[in-house]
Amino acid sequence: MNTPDSDKTPTRAGAPRKASDKSARTRAREFALQALYQHLVGRNEAADIDAFTRDLAGFHKADSVHFDALVHGCIEQAAALDALITPRLDRPLPEISPIEHGVLWIGAYEFQHCPDVPWRVVLNECIELAKAFGGTDGHKFVNGVLHPLAAQLRPVEVAAQPAPRAR
Repeated sequence: MNTPDSDKTPTRAGAPRKASDKSARTRAREFALQALYQHLVGRNEAADIDAFTRDLAGFHKADSVHFDALVHGCIEQAAALDALITPRLDRPLPEISPIEHGVLWIGAYEFQHCPDVPWRVVLNECIELAKAFGGTDGHKFVNGVLHPLAAQLRPVEVAAQPAPRAR
């Protein structure tokens, strides 16, 4: 299936993707995470964050429409996204790092508002964001929260693609 996120060049397992291999949506997620971090830590206004981020090197290679949807959507729907995330947390929300918090917002937002992106792509992209920008085991935490959230928000799609069996 050819989706906007499926144009990535395959890499060997565990190897980080080179910048030239990243899709425009992957780049949009990375810039969105940086913007959400600014919002969560600095409480900066969305418009100021948006203007600053668009001036960063490499932004021209990102999907700016997807970036806008993620940043403005996550900030506008922060309370609703937190309400979806909080029941799945193993600690109080204020104790979560701002990176993992931003990644969880992105995942929850995409599950709800980006049906053109397969749930497994959303989950994988969020895990990769957590690996690249988060703490040592942040990706495991993100997976543990977002995987059951995918089943809640996209039950038909998740049921149609069960997890592969371990060999």
